[in-house]
Amino acid sequence: MKEKIEKALDEIRPGLQADGGNVEFVDVNDEGVVFLRMVGACSGCPSSQITLKMGIERKLMERIPEVTAVEAVP
Repeated sequence: MKEKIEKALDEIRPGLQADGGNVEFVDVNDEGVVFLRMVGACSGCPSSQITLKMGIERKLMERIPEVTAVEAVP
């Protein structure tokens, strides 16, 4: 599943990079929770939680049925 997550994130990254940010894949647990680190401009952005939940989580769950949630790690 890690390869599927990385591939999906590669499709999402250009939008984040256009605003000076990015996302790093950290881990996925047995329950399908994906842990990501927001970096660059995204790490301190007040909208990063919205981006994480409404953008990244939604897209990962659409593309990878095994993903149940996405959480940010510092």
